[in-house]
Amino acid sequence: MATEYELKKQICDIGKRIYNRNMVAANDGNISVKLNDHEFLCTPTGVSKGFMTPEFICKVDEKGNVIQANKGFKPSSEIKMHMRVYEKRPDVGAVVHAHPTFATAFAIAGIPLTQPIMPEAVIALGCVPIAEYGTPSTMEIPDNVEKYLPYYDAVLLESHGALTWSVDLLAAYHKMESVEFYAELLYKSKMLGGPKEFDKETVERLYEIRRQFNLPGKHPANLCLNKHTLNCHNCGKGSAAGACATNGCSGSVNSDAKTYSPEVVAEITKQVLSQLGMQ
Repeated sequence: MATEYELKKQICDIGKRIYNRNMVAANDGNISVKLNDHEFLCTPTGVSKGFMTPEFICKVDEKGNVIQANKGFKPSSEIKMHMRVYEKRPDVGAVVHAHPTFATAFAIAGIPLTQPIMPEAVIALGCVPIAEYGTPSTMEIPDNVEKYLPYYDAVLLESHGALTWSVDLLAAYHKMESVEFYAELLYKSKMLGGPKEFDKETVERLYEIRRQFNLPGKHPANLCLNKHTLNCHNCGKGSAAGACATNGCSGSVNSDAKTYSPEVVAEITKQVLSQLGMQ
């Protein structure tokens, strides 16, 4: 098991990775690791994640209160968001928040990552919904993220960035890489005329592979088996943020909402993308 100092070094290494991969700019982003139920390591506020050393890293309790921090450093103002993930997901060992350019572009445009276009994304991520906008450093973000935590391991933050979590720091970082790679491929395929999506039988076969692998974390494949392929890999009646809304999945169904045919949805999507300059 890694020592506390080794984990601090790992946080610094992941900070360099997200900085060098253009997932953050200036002092953006934050990273945390769970030591135990009452102690967590996290990046400080106001520093570039690409230039940290172990003495930068702070230690906080489950409320985000400082346990230890060297002079001149204090925990990220977004620690509330991280603590909510740990509170609601006891299986999580690390959280990464960044602003990867393609994924954040989708978050700004209000487009969830729900199209099943490549096996790795379907198996590893499922759908990536958008948590509604919240003012940074307030309780609005953790409150808006909370309803997605039981069902996903990654979310886009509306007009803000992306948040990923997993059993350890490297796995949480890899989730962030996967989200950005998926978003980039989806964007570029739209430039080429639109992606070719998997049909529901192919998606189900990929979900079955995930079940057989018994991969850690949460995933719609494990929770919802209604597949209507309109707004989510599994459920066509998800919220505008792309969350499943049946069989116990998050999101809510508006009984007064209109139901559109796939052809109408495709035409609306085409018009929206055209207005966004994506077609």
